[in-house]
This record gives sequence, structure tokens and C-alpha cells, in this order.
Amino acid sequence: MGVVLYVKPGCPYCQQARDYYNSQGVAFTEYDAQNDRARRKEMFDYSGGDPTVPAVVVDGVYKGSGWGDPPRG
Repeated sequence: MGVVLYVKPGCPYCQQARDYYNSQGVAFTEYDAQNDRARRKEMFDYSGGDPTVPAVVVDGVYKGSGWGDPPRG
């Protein structure tokens, strides 16, 4: 399973997502969607323009944006 998180620095919801995947032993790749314009565009392509982080993509499939119940970010 290839998990990708699009995050922004200092985002508490992004940290919750990291903590969750780390606690599950799931490796993930993290991209800074705030400061890296190419990654931000990539995130928007997946999310349909939703700027909410973290944006979660698993095996190339967009799973959603935000974290928690209800998702926040």
C-alpha cells in the first residue's frame, strides 16, 4: 500500500495523520503542499481543488482531505 500525505507545516491535523500511520506501522510519503507549488497542484488534481490538508492518497486513489471525525484541516 502506497500512502501519500499532502501536508502543510505546523498543521495539527497533519500531525494526527502522521501519528496514526506511524502507530499502525504504515509507511507513507509526505509532501509539503504549502511551499512546493508542484505538489500543491498535484494535491489539487487529486482533490478536485480542495485545499484542505492533510490530503490522503492511497495507491494513487484520493481518499479524502482533513483528519478526524468529522474531518478537519
